[in-house]
Amino acid sequence: MKRTLLILATVLLLSACGDSEKQLMERAAELCKYIPDHELLEQSRDYMTEDFYNVLDTMFNHLPNHEAMDHEWLYYFVTGNGGAIADFEVTGVEQQDNTHAVATISVRQEWEDGSFDPSSDIEEHRLYMEKVDGRWLISDFDEHKADCIRHIAINRWEQKLRAGITSFLIEEFGTKYTQGDLCIPVLMIVAEEDCETEIAWVWGDFWVFNYKIAGDTLKTISGGNHPCRLQISEFADSLYVMGYDPVEDGAGNDKSAREIFGKHYVYQNMHSNEQVREAVRKEQLREYVKQNNLKVSCYQDYGWPAVEL
Repeated sequence: MKRTLLILATVLLLSACGDSEKQLMERAAELCKYIPDHELLEQSRDYMTEDFYNVLDTMFNHLPNHEAMDHEWLYYFVTGNGGAIADFEVTGVEQQDNTHAVATISVRQEWEDGSFDPSSDIEEHRLYMEKVDGRWLISDFDEHKADCIRHIAINRWEQKLRAGITSFLIEEFGTKYTQGDLCIPVLMIVAEEDCETEIAWVWGDFWVFNYKIAGDTLKTISGGNHPCRLQISEFADSLYVMGYDPVEDGAGNDKSAREIFGKHYVYQNMHSNEQVREAVRKEQLREYVKQNNLKVSCYQDYGWPAVEL
């Protein structure tokens, strides 16, 4: 008799701690409104676990836009680009324990006039939920949290790498040109490889420009091109250039470049393409201006018209 009562009490306790399938499906349907779609809504903070929101906030709001847009799944968590609106339907939910559940979401694309494209497939997604302080919140969506964390780590590495290379280019080359108000290198990184004796080898087509600020314009004073292979080391959580192998100028340029770049000689494709070079330059200048809050809207090389940023 005591054993029967104990089992009954345990069942009642588990029932009280859990949520009905209907309740979970209703909550999942409510949470679907806060799944990122082109933007992370500020009010989403109240409907996501703190760590998931912070990861998404970093991706959407604290990385350079072009970095995030390289991963379109971020900006288009559910819908594709083209004006469609996600129409969600919760088709099932599995409660894994008292604080974790996974909802299955069917999504079809609805046009602004309310119609559906009959040729468009219905996609199935997974919405992960966690119960925090008595409320079910979004804790992940299609396991994008791990993707975001991985991309943030890669981005942090790239930012440290670019900071180290930029400092090297300014000190090693920028100081040897006619000085202006600012020295802003352009980094066209071709390849990175692990290195046994250092942290990494980096091959790149690097440009150094000194600018004078004239009103809202960065006017080019001096500069030059320095393609090379760099030896990268790490000290105190920062990356530094410890050595470099430059491509020769003049008659030995091509032979030297082939020896230094080896299988990465594809660098020549970007080096010889002025449109590519200027596109990269413009993008990096725009980012520099934004990060440093400069009242600058264009740049201008001597004898050429100004280029809007």
